[in-house]
Amino acid sequence: MKRSVFVQQNGAECDFNNSDSWVILSPIEQSIKRKIEAVGVPLKDWDINIYRGVLTGYNDAFIISTEKRNEILANCQTEEERTRTAELIRPILRGRDIKRYGYDWANLWLINTHNGIKGKVPRIHIEDYPAVKAHLDQYWDKISKRADKGDTPYNLRNCAYLEDFSKPKIIYPNMTKYMPFVYDDKAYCTNQKCFIITGQSIAYLTAFFNSSLFKFCFHESFPELQGGTREMSKIFFDKIPVMQVTNETNTQFKSVVDDIQNVYNKSKAMAIDTKIFDLYNLSDKERQIIGFVEIE
Repeated sequence: MKRSVFVQQNGAECDFNNSDSWVILSPIEQSIKRKIEAVGVPLKDWDINIYRGVLTGYNDAFIISTEKRNEILANCQTEEERTRTAELIRPILRGRDIKRYGYDWANLWLINTHNGIKGKVPRIHIEDYPAVKAHLDQYWDKISKRADKGDTPYNLRNCAYLEDFSKPKIIYPNMTKYMPFVYDDKAYCTNQKCFIITGQSIAYLTAFFNSSLFKFCFHESFPELQGGTREMSKIFFDKIPVMQVTNETNTQFKSVVDDIQNVYNKSKAMAIDTKIFDLYNLSDKERQIIGFVEIE
């Protein structure tokens, strides 16, 4: 059957050769995506780890405001206890706090009474933190019955990657319409509505994930949920092919990522896009097709 003039002029190719969700792409869009995939290595083959944030089992007890933190510190009986307690209570970010190259910290803190790491890190003993214990005892009926707990009701559940929260990392929401990523070297903890990525070329990956190229090529690689939200689980990230770079290149990206996270503006984001385009050797036409992608 002869196709209409409209279809002949505006038709696009579809790839039905795999079980992934399929998207209709124009020939130039398919060309760009093939070029990116050809030089990329799936993230599952990178030296990186992708982990979920902390599950407390009862956030009302373990995630506290700055005012409550100050109250707990004021109730410490000695300077030594106060110092220990201040180190125990860590700033925490939620999925909703994460922005493109930044975050809006809500002045929330995690009482990190972790369960330790077998053979490496001993668990927290609540007896060493009387002021924290007094706070948690107010929630005893809830924390003692929760499923997500450690060796005692005062302890958080086992977390084998506990130390990764103190490493340079990428933080991003587990579900998001905007697909924002932020580089963190300030040892923030995150709640269960975030994922963190640690390991190889973290600064470069922050720039790549925030780039227009990533959103143009891989936005549809993440399942769409209600209201245009995307599910950003590890199983979908594992398949994303990304060009690997040298330590020197990662250091160069660290400089521009630090700069844009200090003060964000569109011109800086576009300059980082250009660096990514240069890495992938995109033509002027390909760059024009991609443009500047900022999901509103």
